[in-house]
Amino acid sequence: MAKKSMGGWAFLIGVIVAILVGLFGSLNTLWVGLLVVLGLIVGLLNIEKRESSGYLLAALSLVIVSAFGKNVLNTITVLGNVLDAIMALVVPSVVVVALKAVYRSAKG
Repeated sequence: MAKKSMGGWAFLIGVIVAILVGLFGSLNTLWVGLLVVLGLIVGLLNIEKRESSGYLLAALSLVIVSAFGKNVLNTITVLGNVLDAIMALVVPSVVVVALKAVYRSAKG
């Protein structure tokens, strides 16, 4: 399986898991751990140098909207749970991609 393909599948599976956990379950340590691992796989394998800026901008937007959206939508618990689960997936990938971008910038 190609590296890029594996990262793409990790992202798709992560989004599906995040939505299902948010809708039907609770975000416990097991689910957070799974989503974090999938997010790390996405960040390590799926996002290449030329995609970094776009990914970081989109992910930053998602993180900001999720953080503020959860505060606005706090009366609808399920939506807050879905947003929390998506953040458990996206944040680790953003950290990896951002660190890779900083490293590339620092090494010249």
